[in-house]
Parts: sequence; C-alpha cells; structure tokens
Amino acid sequence: MSSVNDQDSLRYEIMEWKEKRNAIILAHNYELPEIQDIADVLGDSLTLARAAAQTYADVIVFCGVHFMAETAAILNPDKTVLLPDIHAGCSLADSITLADLRNWKSAYPGAAVVSYINTSAEVKAESDYCCTSSNAIKVVESIPEEKEILFLPDMFLGAYVQRATGRKNMHIWMGECHVHAGISPADVDNVFRDYPDAELLIHPECGCSTSSMYLLSEGQLPKERTHLLSTGGMLERAKNSPSSQFIIATETGILHQMEKENPNKTFIAANRSAVCPFMKMITLPKVLESLKENQHVVSVSETIRQRARLPIDRMIAIG
Repeated sequence: MSSVNDQDSLRYEIMEWKEKRNAIILAHNYELPEIQDIADVLGDSLTLARAAAQTYADVIVFCGVHFMAETAAILNPDKTVLLPDIHAGCSLADSITLADLRNWKSAYPGAAVVSYINTSAEVKAESDYCCTSSNAIKVVESIPEEKEILFLPDMFLGAYVQRATGRKNMHIWMGECHVHAGISPADVDNVFRDYPDAELLIHPECGCSTSSMYLLSEGQLPKERTHLLSTGGMLERAKNSPSSQFIIATETGILHQMEKENPNKTFIAANRSAVCPFMKMITLPKVLESLKENQHVVSVSETIRQRARLPIDRMIAIG
C-alpha cells in the first residue's frame, strides 16, 4: 500500500498530465477512495453517461469498468476514452451475450428490449432502450402498456421494476451481479437487529431487494425508513434525511463518499464483503500510466456505435 506522501505525489502528477492531455476523470461511486477523490465527476452510471455526453475534454479517463468506458466511447467517437485497467470487467454484463439476446428476441417478436447499462456495446446495439437503476422504472413506463418487454440482464432489478410498474407482459433475464446478489435478506435482518432505528437504503440489484419489497408491502419493514435507490439516490437520501444512522445495501465503495459528505452520520454496510474486485482494479499508478502513455484505449466499431447510440440517448433523455 502506498504512503500518504506517495499518494500526494501521484495525485499531483495525475493533475499535471490531465492538464497536458486536456482530460477529464470520471469515477464511479464504487471506486477506491483515492480514485473517488481525484475525480472531476463522481457518480452513478447515469450521471457518468451524461457527463461523458457533455464533456469538452479531448480525453476521458474512465475509472469504472469496461462497459462504462464503452458507453463513453459510443457517445464520443471523436474523443479518446481510456480505461486504466483493461481487465476491469463486470460479471453482470458477462451474463448475457449478443447471441443470447438474439435467441431471446426470436421467441418474442415485436417485444421492446430494455437493457440495463451494465451490458456490452453489442448488446446495447441490439436493444431499444438502455436504463440505469435510477431511471429503469421511468424507461419501462415510457413504453406502451400493450407492448411486451424483454428486460435484461439483472433479475433483481427486473423484479423490482416489474413490481413497481405492475407490468404483466415483462420478461426478465436471469442474470445477476455476483456482488449485489450476495447481499441477502439475512444480512439486512442481522444488521437491523443491531441498528433498529436506522434507515435502510437498498440498491435494486441486491439479492435482498425482492424480499424487501414484499416485506415492505406486508408492513414488516418500516415504510418511512426503507428506500430502494440507485447509488446516486442513496447519496441524496443520506444527505437530506434527518436520520443519523443508515444501513447500506450495495457495494461498500459508496461508504467513503457518504462518510465524507456526512461526517456526523453513521453508515453501516449490510454486508461488509460486498466488494467488487473489478471496481477496485483501478489505482492511482494505473490512472497516471494510462494518461502518460495513452494506454488502454476503449473503442467501439462505427456500426455498433451508431446502433447503440439510440438506446443510450433514450436513457439519458428519460428521467
């Protein structure tokens, strides 16, 4: 582990190279604390997609995972998109391939395909809409009620959206994020026993989300203190709520920002083992090397890019 002085030196050099390259650093809420702290824009997938679409920088350094950098490349064909570690992937994005989607579509001709942002560029190109956890409900609600929907790839987010919208003609792909799927109802129950007055903030990808919605409807979870939210929504709730204690059911990287913005509040991970190894692959030395060497450029073929742009634009425009 690098010392504080080493980190200061790396940060200073990164800022120098960022200026030389006319670069912007985008970082996801799950990144390492030192990566979050150097970001020009820090946020969830929708926030970062919007930032990528609006930037005037020549170079985008994406501190996240591969599908996020691909999305930035789709939105910015004339810019250089760098991923500091090219091996930073996503188990959820890997749970569906282009061939899988085409086979699924053939069974439901005419259905609208709604792809979560956590998908490859090829899958996005075969979709009608993209969405993030913060606008998935609004995206589904924008589709005519009589039209069948294929929602992919996250089954927990899909179940959450289906329950929230009441859509009966929605089919859900059985994929999952291995980190979020590992946050179980038992985890939430155990932490709630120790912090009975805390607010519970749950990401819809979590393995506990479906049961939590059921328990909410049955009155077994406190309605006024239980919220299913995107990471961006969690940060807003933590900041604006009068509560002083929060149980957080998502990847633990978000706790850094919560604690930094709310020093007088307490944040407890529902499962302290909910750590994405891919998000943690991005480090300060890798960011510097990527900037200095123009290393790990992420690009998308023009054919795929043009087709994938429409569902992403729809996502950015909705909600």
